Amino acid sequence: MESTNNNKKIRYAIVGAGDIAQEAILPAFEHAENSELVTIVSGDEDKREELGKRYGLRKTYAYEQFDECLKSGDIDAVYIALPNHLHRTYAERAAKAGMHILCEKPLAPSEEDCRKIIDAAKAGKVRLMVAYRLHFDPVNLEAIRLSESGRLGDLRIFDSTFSQQVEAGNVRLTATVDQGGGPLFDMGVYCVNAARYLFRDEPEEVFAFRGNNGEKRFEKTEEMVSVLLRFPHDRIANFTASFGAASTGRYSLVGTKGVLTLDPAYSYAKDTRLKVTADENTNEQIFPKHDQFAPELIYFSDCILNNREPEPSGEEGLIDVQIIRAAYESIESKRSVKIKSAKRADRPEPGQKIERPPVEEPELVHARPPSPEKKKK
Repeated sequence: MESTNNNKKIRYAIVGAGDIAQEAILPAFEHAENSELVTIVSGDEDKREELGKRYGLRKTYAYEQFDECLKSGDIDAVYIALPNHLHRTYAERAAKAGMHILCEKPLAPSEEDCRKIIDAAKAGKVRLMVAYRLHFDPVNLEAIRLSESGRLGDLRIFDSTFSQQVEAGNVRLTATVDQGGGPLFDMGVYCVNAARYLFRDEPEEVFAFRGNNGEKRFEKTEEMVSVLLRFPHDRIANFTASFGAASTGRYSLVGTKGVLTLDPAYSYAKDTRLKVTADENTNEQIFPKHDQFAPELIYFSDCILNNREPEPSGEEGLIDVQIIRAAYESIESKRSVKIKSAKRADRPEPGQKIERPPVEEPELVHARPPSPEKKKK
């Protein structure tokens, strides 16, 4: 998708310079022709200096200078790539200053925080999009097309496992659940969102439980969570998200006539295999790794330039957080929990596909992936 306004680029400040920003977001601007990287906001002076030189940035900002950045007149939008519990405060400040907001998932750790971000964006008359990069990904969009084609028959089961070994000390382990820590907020949100966009519906009930092998690194958050979701027409989605198992991230969609499997389903740094078995025939497609972050920048900038509401809106992020919170309620109560969320009319569609070549892997500055064996987010 190309912007219809060829005379202007949306100018971005990237807020947060951790591994996801350095590995994927900053390099993606090379392929996002309607988007311009103007500055970064980070609490690390070395990151600001080295990344500023690498990307030719005229000025960078510390976190305490964020309001100065917003008032500089140099930016139109922010991409928030901070720990989950910081999303709300930075999003609200950006919206108040009239800056459009692209925010990493989950949108926030609580339903209240999500609603405050959505309300702030509306009050500031700015666009808000949650960074669901797979909504523009050719592989997942092909899975959606196939799921709707009738080739699999009546869709009945979604099954997924998403795991990695997260190193001790990583914020995913040191943040509490109320701060958006743990495998369900970090990894399970992908599984929840995939089940929703493949079934094209919202779950009505959830049952969940947690597991912990007792290692010291899992003192503040669980090692893993398993979730069972009941969708309308008694369709079932189940998945396990883990911070303490070998790296994997696949899903299967089972219908009355066939099975679709995507492996890896959530990665941005690997080739992906899409396999469909139906009518006693099996077909496989290999999709080479590609840039998944430039497409979301292109799409969001296009929405800003053409005054359109993004498909993965704040409401899309809110529903996933409502489901995750209901799962935690189930864990604590040891019973199934009814889910109350709005019905979404907008879903990712094959027409949202945007393809760009992979980025070169940059050297990280004072940052490291959560797991040395996997690049996930």
